[in-house]
Amino acid sequence: MLKGKDIVSISDLSEREMQRIFSVARDMIPIAEGKEKSELLRGSILATLFFEPSTRTRLSFESAMHRLGGSVIGFSNPASTSLSKGETLADTIRTVNSYSDVIVVRHPLEGAARLAAEFAENPVINAGDGAGQHPTQTLLDIFTMLQEFGHVDGLKISLIGDLRYGRTVHSLAVALSYLGADVHLISPRTLKMPKHVIREMHHEPEIHERIDDVLRDSDVFYVTRIQKERFPDPAEYAKVANSYTITRKMTEEMKKEAIIMHPLPRVTEIEPEVDYTPRARYFKQAFYGVPVRMAILALVLGAIE
Repeated sequence: MLKGKDIVSISDLSEREMQRIFSVARDMIPIAEGKEKSELLRGSILATLFFEPSTRTRLSFESAMHRLGGSVIGFSNPASTSLSKGETLADTIRTVNSYSDVIVVRHPLEGAARLAAEFAENPVINAGDGAGQHPTQTLLDIFTMLQEFGHVDGLKISLIGDLRYGRTVHSLAVALSYLGADVHLISPRTLKMPKHVIREMHHEPEIHERIDDVLRDSDVFYVTRIQKERFPDPAEYAKVANSYTITRKMTEEMKKEAIIMHPLPRVTEIEPEVDYTPRARYFKQAFYGVPVRMAILALVLGAIE
């Protein structure tokens, strides 16, 4: 179903394909936890090309490949590669394609992953392109919700923070709308969700500026960092920094079954005290990146149908 497929945008996947990824990911959990062993991808090589910093995405992809018996090559510092000598992205991709079976790429420029897919014969997976998309983060986010609630349809999900530059919420908002969730967008006026993302959504989301509007009836609070590195003007960042903070006191007003998620890293948007409440799911969410990415790698490499 997914063999040889590029995953550049969440729109590249049908609902049926997403459900297949989730089904395989559930089976992968014991392997991701180290309780079972697998050689499913023995002999396969993953190339991780990270032109931007990453902790969870890069390491979870590498962990996923190693857990399935495969090997990893790549870089996390482009200054140490021929790119520093002026080599084009296209030539880098062509070269790395000949050394590997699947390529994961993160790049600061929106559209870079799509360009990489055009020059690679093997599958390309987008690990984040500027303020564009981050489809595998969306898949692990939805998988987390499914593990917690058993469904996404009908859940009230509030996306909070930097919705303008936050690539994780761009992919997530679209996918959630197609899966029947009730999506609410909470951000400062200057960081609203881009109109082109809203146009892609299946249902019109509700838009707010205050967390209090959704505090007592949301099922999921998906909190994002105000991304300083995406702002062209530091003064504009200063105006919106620390706009929202989830406090322990706020968690006491939430629905009993409500959870708090975050793609990480966080700065000031969730108080550390919240970590010790039954709401916190962001570290479990980070773990789910491993079985979900294991499923993606196994499927695009054709090891599982």
